[in-house]
Amino acid sequence: MSARKQPPQQPPPVQRLRLRYAKRGRARFSSHRDFGRAFERALRRAAIPMAFSSGFHPHPRISYVNAAPTGSASEAEYLEIGLAEQRDPTWVRDTLNAAMPEGLVIVEVAEANGGSLTERLAASRWQVQTSGADAEVLAAAAAELLASESALVERTTKSGLRSFDVRPALRRLTVIDGGLELVVATSEPLVRPDDVLAALTALRPELNTGVPALFSRLAQGPWDGEQIGDPLRG
Repeated sequence: MSARKQPPQQPPPVQRLRLRYAKRGRARFSSHRDFGRAFERALRRAAIPMAFSSGFHPHPRISYVNAAPTGSASEAEYLEIGLAEQRDPTWVRDTLNAAMPEGLVIVEVAEANGGSLTERLAASRWQVQTSGADAEVLAAAAAELLASESALVERTTKSGLRSFDVRPALRRLTVIDGGLELVVATSEPLVRPDDVLAALTALRPELNTGVPALFSRLAQGPWDGEQIGDPLRG
C-alpha cells in the first residue's frame, strides 16, 4: 500500500502586516470566534491576497493575540496576517473596513517590523463602568486592594473552578467618574478587569449592585512603568 501523498508546500508570506481593530457598540458581544469568522469573510470579500499554511488543510495565515473577553468593548485588539503579495497597509485597512460588519472596525494596519507581537502586548488599560456603585466605597476598596500583597479570586474556566491572585498583575487602579480605570499586566494566569472587580467586591460586598459592569479596553501594548506604548511602533 503506497504512502499517502504529501500536499505541496505553500510559499512563505512575502509581507506581514499587523492590525489594530476595535469592537464597538453591540459588537462588544461578539465572541473571539465570531470575530474570526467575520474577519475571514471580509478577507475573501476584499480579495486580500492571503498567504496560506501548508498541510492537508491550508488556512490563511492569521495570528490572533490576547483577545478581549466576550462582552467587552475594545479599541485595542491586535492580530497579524501574512500576504502572498505586497499591498499598501492603508489600502488593506480601507478595503477590509468596507467588508467588515458594523461595530468591528480595522483602526490601523502597519508593516510587521520585527520582534514578537505577543511580547509587545505586555499590559492593558481598561475602563470599568460600575453603575450604581458608591464612589466612596469604591475608592476605599481600591485603596485596600492596592495596599494588599495578594487578592485571591475564583473564575470558572474550561477546566473547572480556578483560584488565582490578581494583585501581582495590577499595575494601576484609579477611581474615576462612573467607575474605574486600571492597568493590568499580561500575565499567567491572565487577569481580566472583571477579576479585579471581583476582588474589590470581596472587600466591599455592597459594590455588588446587581447591575452588570461594562468593560472597555482602551489600550494594549508595552509598559514602561508609567504608560502603555504603541505595539505597532518601535
